[in-house]
Amino acid sequence: MEQKRKKVVIAGGGTAGWMAANLFATKWQHLPIDIVLVESPDIGIIGVGEGSTPSLKRFFEILNISESDWMPQCNATYKLSITFAGWSPQSGVEAYSHPFTSQVDTFTFKAFNMNCRTRRLGLDTHIKPGDFFINSVLSAQQKLPHAPTNFPFEIDYGYHFDAYMLGGFLAKHAKALGVTRVQQKIDSVKTDSTGNIRSLLLDNNEKIEGDLFIDCTGFASLLIGKTLQSPFESFSENLFNDAAVVFPTESLLPLPLETQATALSCGWAWRIPLVNRTGNGYVYASKYLSAQEAEEELRNHLQLDQHAKARHLKMRVGQRSQHWQNNCLAVGLSQGFIEPLEATALHLVQLTCEMFADNLCDNIGTLPVGEGWTTEGQKSFNKEIHNRFEKVRDYIVAHYKLNTRTDSQYWIDNRKNENLSASLMQVLSAWYQNKDMVAEINRLQLSEHFSANSWNAMLAGYGTFPTLASSQPGTGDLYIEQKIQSFLARCALNFAAS
Repeated sequence: MEQKRKKVVIAGGGTAGWMAANLFATKWQHLPIDIVLVESPDIGIIGVGEGSTPSLKRFFEILNISESDWMPQCNATYKLSITFAGWSPQSGVEAYSHPFTSQVDTFTFKAFNMNCRTRRLGLDTHIKPGDFFINSVLSAQQKLPHAPTNFPFEIDYGYHFDAYMLGGFLAKHAKALGVTRVQQKIDSVKTDSTGNIRSLLLDNNEKIEGDLFIDCTGFASLLIGKTLQSPFESFSENLFNDAAVVFPTESLLPLPLETQATALSCGWAWRIPLVNRTGNGYVYASKYLSAQEAEEELRNHLQLDQHAKARHLKMRVGQRSQHWQNNCLAVGLSQGFIEPLEATALHLVQLTCEMFADNLCDNIGTLPVGEGWTTEGQKSFNKEIHNRFEKVRDYIVAHYKLNTRTDSQYWIDNRKNENLSASLMQVLSAWYQNKDMVAEINRLQLSEHFSANSWNAMLAGYGTFPTLASSQPGTGDLYIEQKIQSFLARCALNFAAS
């Protein structure tokens, strides 16, 4: 018997909504599923983050969309690394580069890991993170991450982009995949006696019924929060920042191939280079700084006059206790938010959608005609996504815990903060006890988002080492002995200038 078609209703557009629409339409294209996305023409995109991790590169590969198709339409640029400036001045580190890792780095990471471990013993070794990774070398030389076909290694990288334009581009692509777009404001949400969502009532009195609902309504969390009452777990004890102020400025030439995160008095400022402008924002804690004070500090940091217009944003940092409840999946800001210090927002959106889509692919074909949407795998799915959010949170928390700034109570309180997870305490303990970080990260199963490469890069970049021993052997610096500078310089010869 032919299976009854199922209807997926996505509430909310923006980057998260349209990413979900495209991924589901692509992964479920052979299943009896219709997808409808409802978005209000009056609600804009938050656009707090305009940078990505390398997962976005894989997202476009899944959709079979080339960079030449989407990047020019979104004023996008390449992102090879993040430079952190001013986070640990007392350690003597003015700034450090945290690159995305690529295949080339398999030849240099062991040396970096060993040098970090040797330096923790008090021996003088080269431990500057960016000097061990090809992406930092390419970024410093202003070279694009594309090599000729005879170069046998893949380069991983992310992007900077205009979030509003990316949402528009993805909307057009989703429509071509068969997704129906409804531009109306949602007036109310209707549930049945089982607690499942049955329909959305729009402000033009139209009713959109469905079998599965995807909540992409942002911080409003209209479906998963206000309707289904999934509890929200705040990260405020771990992460103090809850607001941001934003200024666009002129584009930079030449265009940097990195994001910059600069520590300010009560938070940090991002700099994201786009083709047509530069995105700037100050993420801060309102407990320590007023909106007006934050605006003035960012204005001074950027050397802007009083005529420049600022945009203020509020952030709710944390996650839902259940990301998938009843027949509703939360995606994007509705499911949770962790400040964009490592550009993980879209990474978590993509992860959530892919895991959910793959789970449903195995189950949708077995549903009898007329039966409701399956919730098989819901418990394990929620546990996995919940853990992923916590792992990202812990890595972000470490940036604040390890700071050595003394210019404000904000930084002092962050350093004194003892509200750390057991996992994070074990990572830091392993570092200070000079254990093998690769083995420890693998033991704790933390490498899904941040591998030992990343943990070493952050901890070394912050200069979290003991004072040098009085007696030095003069050997054992693998950066010198393995001629890594020359190796990466020769690799970089394969790449063209941007």
